Amino acid sequence: MEAHNGISAKIVEEAGFKGIWGSGLSISASLGVRDNNEASWTQVLETVEFMSDATSIPILLDGDTGYGNFNNMRRLVKKLEQRQIGGVCIEDKIFPKTNSFLRDEAQPLAEIDEFCGKLKAGKDSQSDDDFVIVARIEAFIAGWGLREALKRAEAYHEAGADALLIHSKLSHPSEIFAFMKEWDQRCPIVIVPTKYYSTPTDAFRQHNISIVIWANHLMRAAIHKIQEVARQIHKEENLLSVEDKIVPVSEIFRLQGDEELKEAEKQYLKSKGKYSAMILAVWQGRPLGDMTENIPKTMINIGGSSILEKMVSTLRSYAIQNIIVVAGFKKEAITLPGLSIVENAEYNMTGQMVSLTKGLENVYEKTIVLFGDILFKKYILQLLIDNPADIVLAVDSDIASRPPSEKSDFIYANRPDVELSFHEEILLKEVKYTQPQSEYNGEWIGIMKLSAKGMQHVKDFITQFENDPEFKKMEIRDMLNYFVNNGINVTIEYISGHWVDVDTIMDLNLASTF
Repeated sequence: MEAHNGISAKIVEEAGFKGIWGSGLSISASLGVRDNNEASWTQVLETVEFMSDATSIPILLDGDTGYGNFNNMRRLVKKLEQRQIGGVCIEDKIFPKTNSFLRDEAQPLAEIDEFCGKLKAGKDSQSDDDFVIVARIEAFIAGWGLREALKRAEAYHEAGADALLIHSKLSHPSEIFAFMKEWDQRCPIVIVPTKYYSTPTDAFRQHNISIVIWANHLMRAAIHKIQEVARQIHKEENLLSVEDKIVPVSEIFRLQGDEELKEAEKQYLKSKGKYSAMILAVWQGRPLGDMTENIPKTMINIGGSSILEKMVSTLRSYAIQNIIVVAGFKKEAITLPGLSIVENAEYNMTGQMVSLTKGLENVYEKTIVLFGDILFKKYILQLLIDNPADIVLAVDSDIASRPPSEKSDFIYANRPDVELSFHEEILLKEVKYTQPQSEYNGEWIGIMKLSAKGMQHVKDFITQFENDPEFKKMEIRDMLNYFVNNGINVTIEYISGHWVDVDTIMDLNLASTF
C-alpha cells in the first residue's frame, strides 16, 4: 500500500499490509509539487527516512528513473540502505520523468543498454543481500506493445533486476495477462492496477503475479477528506459538524508513539530531582449546568484557557513534564498535547482512591497529586516541593475569609497556623468531610506531594485494601486518616488563600484571576 510520510506509513503497517510503496506521485503531492522530479531526490530520501523510522515492514521506494545516470543510481542505493529501505523501483523513462497517466500521447523511453547499466550499477553497489531493485517496464504505457515489453523484460532480468514491474494504463488487464503468459514466471512480477481496479485480485493470483501495489489511494483519500472538512469549517465557521467525523487528537499522539516516549521517560528521566504529576479529572461538575454538558469540569474555559491548561502550565513551569490525567466523564474532550491520559471508566461509581490507583503505573517515585478542578498560585507548588517531608498537604488556614461549605476536606492538625512557630513540623491529626461542629485548622485544597517513601506508603495502602469491597468508595482522606492512625506522618503546609475550587458559577469570577 502507498504511503507518503511517516504517519501514513504507520497506518499502512497497522492495517496489515506486508510492505509499503513509497509513491513518487504521493510524496511529490504531499510536498505540493508535480510528479516530474520537481522534488529533489534528497527530499524524497528524507521523507522515506521518516517512513522507515515509523515502521518495521519493508519499504519499496518509487525511485522514478533513478534520479540521473548510473552514478546517481549507485549513490541512491547506498543512501537507501543506510536508512533501512527494503528496495527501489526505477522506470525506463527519460529524466525528468512524466507520470504514466498524465499525458495521452506516447512517452519516450530510455535506451535499453543505458537502463541496464543503471540496474547493474545499483546491484553492484548494494551491501545488503536482501535489498531489491525492481525494474519498471513502461512499454505498454508508451504504446510500444507486448514484443517491446518482453524484449525489455529479458534485458532487465539479465542485468540483475530482482523483479519486474509491468505497467499498463488500460481499464482492463489484457496487456498484463498477455505478458504473464509469455514471461512464464522467470522472475517475480509486480503490477499496479490503478486503471484496471475492477479486476478481481484472485485473477492476479491465477496469473502468478507476485506483488500488487495499491499506488496512490491513501493520498487520494486524504485529499478528499481534507477538502471536505476545510470547506465545511470555512462555510460554518465552527467545528460542531466535523468533530465527530475526524479522529481525536489522541489518535495522532498514539500514531506518533507517545506511549513509547512515556515508557522511555520512566526509564531514563527517573531521578531524585524529577517529579511527575497526577491530575484527577474524572468529574462532570453538574452544579455548573450547561457548561459541563459535553465536557468535564477540568476543560471549562476560563479567560481563554481551560482549568487543565492552566494547571499544566503551572506544573511545566517547575519542569514537571510527566503529567498523567485520570479522566472519566467525556474523556475524549481532554485533548491537550503531551499528556498521558488514563481512564477510570467507573468514575461515577467509585471514589478518589480508584482514580488514584489508575494513574500509578505511569508516575515517577516522586509525584504531585492534584484535583482537576482547582486553580492556585505557583508558589504553593514550590512550598510543597521544598518541604522535605514524605507526604505533604497544602492546607488553607484562612478560615475567616472562606466560610466552610457543607462538604470539604476539613483539616485538624497538631497546631494551628501560628506565624511564630513556622519552624515546627505541623502534622495532620484527622481529615473530616462534613462541616465541623468544633474549630478546625483549615481546608485541604486538593494538592498532595509524595516523596519516593510517601509513594511507597500509598502503594502499600492500595495493596492492603484494593480487594476490600469498601475500597471502591474510598476517598484520599480515608487513606490519610489511616496513615495518621498507623503512625505514618502526614505533614501540613499552611497557605492563606490564593487558590480556588471551581465548583459553582460563583467560583468562575474568582477563577479568572488565576
